[in-house]
Amino acid sequence: MNKFDKISKSQWILDGGNDESYNRVILPKRGTAHSAGYDFYNPNDIVIPSHGSAVIKTGIKCYLDFDKYLALHVRSSMGIKKNLMLKNITGIIDSDYVDNESNEGHILIGVYNYGDSDVSIKSGDRIAQGIINSYYTTDDDNTTKVRTGGVGSTGK
Repeated sequence: MNKFDKISKSQWILDGGNDESYNRVILPKRGTAHSAGYDFYNPNDIVIPSHGSAVIKTGIKCYLDFDKYLALHVRSSMGIKKNLMLKNITGIIDSDYVDNESNEGHILIGVYNYGDSDVSIKSGDRIAQGIINSYYTTDDDNTTKVRTGGVGSTGK
């Protein structure tokens, strides 16, 4: 079952949002029948300062089959026209990121402005694209650790 859903309103509020902005959260969708990526939308107006960064709270979570992950990439128009890139180049959302013990799975997108001018991103603008991929493990893999948190929690 691979699908996108909105995080709960209570999680949105906990993460610093409000009722009005929660209503602007848009589920990711593909632009054409042959698009690989699902476009992620920005729910709030934001200005990213020149040579600065911001974290965009999407209000989205993603349910994935156990052998899938979601790769987040900057939209080409953001890189080419607005001098923006993802802070971590490519974001990886694992299938166990959603609805675990202490994390609802809110997908956050870190953006860096490498240009010499501030960049405005309006509510409703497409900011990134997510591509669902399969992955494989080695025959001798024996990992049994279970995720219990959000961003960076497996490295603790």
